[in-house]
Amino acid sequence: MSSTVALTRYTANFVDELSKSGVTDVVISPGSRSTPLAMTIAEHPVMKEWVVIDERSAAFFAMGIAKKTSRAVALVCTSGTAAANYFPAIVEAHYSRIPLVVLTADRPHELRDVGAPQAIEQIKLYGDYVKWFQEMALPEASEKMLDYVRNKAARAVFMAQEGNPGPVHLNFPFRDPLVPDFTLDNLWGDHRAIEPRNPAFDGKRQLSAQQLSSFLQKLEGKDKGIIVCGPQMEQELAQAVTSLAEAWGIPILADPLSQMRAGEHAKDLIIETYDAFFRDEALRKKLSPDYIIRFGAMPVSKPYLFYVNEHAHTPQFVVENHAGFREPTGNNTGFIFADPVLFCEALLQLEHKPLHDKEWLASWQEMNQVAKKHLLTEATGAITEGEAVRALIDVIPEESSIYIGNSMAVRDLDTFFLTTPKQLSILANRGANGIDGMVSSALGAAAYGTPVTLVLGDLSFYHDLNALLIARQYGLNITILLINNNGGGIFSFLPQSQEEKHFEVLFGTPVDIEFKQAVNMYGGNYTSAESEEDLKKVLYESYQSKGLSVVEVKTDRDANTSWHRNIWKAIAEEIKDEA
Repeated sequence: MSSTVALTRYTANFVDELSKSGVTDVVISPGSRSTPLAMTIAEHPVMKEWVVIDERSAAFFAMGIAKKTSRAVALVCTSGTAAANYFPAIVEAHYSRIPLVVLTADRPHELRDVGAPQAIEQIKLYGDYVKWFQEMALPEASEKMLDYVRNKAARAVFMAQEGNPGPVHLNFPFRDPLVPDFTLDNLWGDHRAIEPRNPAFDGKRQLSAQQLSSFLQKLEGKDKGIIVCGPQMEQELAQAVTSLAEAWGIPILADPLSQMRAGEHAKDLIIETYDAFFRDEALRKKLSPDYIIRFGAMPVSKPYLFYVNEHAHTPQFVVENHAGFREPTGNNTGFIFADPVLFCEALLQLEHKPLHDKEWLASWQEMNQVAKKHLLTEATGAITEGEAVRALIDVIPEESSIYIGNSMAVRDLDTFFLTTPKQLSILANRGANGIDGMVSSALGAAAYGTPVTLVLGDLSFYHDLNALLIARQYGLNITILLINNNGGGIFSFLPQSQEEKHFEVLFGTPVDIEFKQAVNMYGGNYTSAESEEDLKKVLYESYQSKGLSVVEVKTDRDANTSWHRNIWKAIAEEIKDEA
């Protein structure tokens, strides 16, 4: 049997089993050594291939698809530094729990560590950031080896999605010649008519009646509880948590990425402005809880972190689908490993429930109303970053997704994204909280389903300008709200801002770029806005057009910092005056 036949049979069986196991999308970074995988995927009758030239962008694009579809997405690249360029997105996928199947082509073993070109050490290249690694065997076409390669494909997809999802890595050594022969009979193997290999049935976790009773005993005599919902993507959780909060008479502190602030569920008990009034130490002290139950990851809000640390002795329970210890405070915390929706429903079915203090709930609701009044007040002069977020929420279409950037963008969303009945999905890369790859991830989300609006700052946009080619290449519809304060606006809120000698060079980092030129280069539509009403108008128009639309809002970092601080101060003062 020729090496070309062996290569073709081996690769075709692997790719076909990926498809049978549920992989529908593969993002390919062009290269020579990955030819067998790339061509076979493109030849497959079911799979959709996306060709993205920039490897870093490709990996973040794949992550955006996976985040939006909740399905594993495969990545393919050639050997050498191409594989290294996937690393930032793999780190983010690890911490964000996003399933990726990373397929790196490699030089055969005899060309490693001998000075051959485009050969680096790829064995366990991503270390502990992948859930599973396999160095694949050299291609063979025996029945045993075709079973082997199908087993590895099926296991890779399962491992990427099992438990807490994440990336897996398979490294493929290929010898020349690299071009498959697609004229072979029965190209996709004898397995086309059967079920996927190694089917797995993975159920949801629940607590026993005894465990539920034990948990409730820990809340005996405590009547000032709170529920906290951090970043998470379970759409059914909103209804389950609000039902539990109503039965127990306690407030819900809802992070902007919790999927709790938007939708048709009841919102009377949702406190979305806690970040604003938690900035006052006296108010944090006044709102001393008897217990905290948290769903999802740690909230975005830094003042919430202060609040938890200042009440370190308060019993806290973190509910996780699967084993994991996302609790950065180091406080003594109880972990409940169970499906969060089933956990809430099980608690509701019990006759016994904790005590609740009506005044405790009322005080949270009153503070929330005071904060909302100030946050809805129009600013004088040029548009502010908070007003830009507010305008977006007002005009964004139903059944949309917001992909929010890090640094100031997500914090302004936290502050100014008030509850709405609109059906919105809020996406972000909050695993490692980096600013790279944001445009790519949002375009990945835009490749499927509902319209996407990306909100990010100028430095994040600059970091990922290469990704705009994807929008033109595939005709993707996306609106990008670019908030340009000409630098790293978040540093203006940090102690570094007081170091005037070095601040602008080391932290402010203005780039002084006319982004309109870049948008035009990639065939996008560019507009700008100078007022909140103007922004609403141009955003609305962007939703009526096809392709890439970039709406730029220019703000002043110093004025923005003062405006935010004045609002936070006014909120705290009015709450204290009414106390």
